[in-house]
Amino acid sequence: EVQLVESGGGLVQAGGSLRLSCVVSGFSFDDYAIGWFRQAPGMEREGVSCISEADDSSRHYADSVRGRFTISSDYAKNTVYLQMNSLKPEDTANYFCARLPRFGSRCYVLQLDDTDYRGKGTLVTVSS
Repeated sequence: EVQLVESGGGLVQAGGSLRLSCVVSGFSFDDYAIGWFRQAPGMEREGVSCISEADDSSRHYADSVRGRFTISSDYAKNTVYLQMNSLKPEDTANYFCARLPRFGSRCYVLQLDDTDYRGKGTLVTVSS
């Protein structure tokens, strides 16, 4: 069974940091990319970052987080991380990870389809 489970969210002051974790099971990192997405109440879903370890560890970031967020993975732990630094109130959202196709452009353009497996998310709240 394919599963993705997020953790690490919480309340943090602006300028602070959090590290989110996404533990995956039921499939191999070699066959898929893993993306992080976020959605705030009343807002559209936004792609945050994506990693494809099988493709020379290629990483992609939304312009809104580039330079502040870092995506990484640990094969041994079946885990993808999202290190978030210099957090801003506008980063407040529910963050979830999703399994994306390794091939094609969806990891590069941070595109999520309704049929992609995803976790329930972890809430990040950044106070001003």
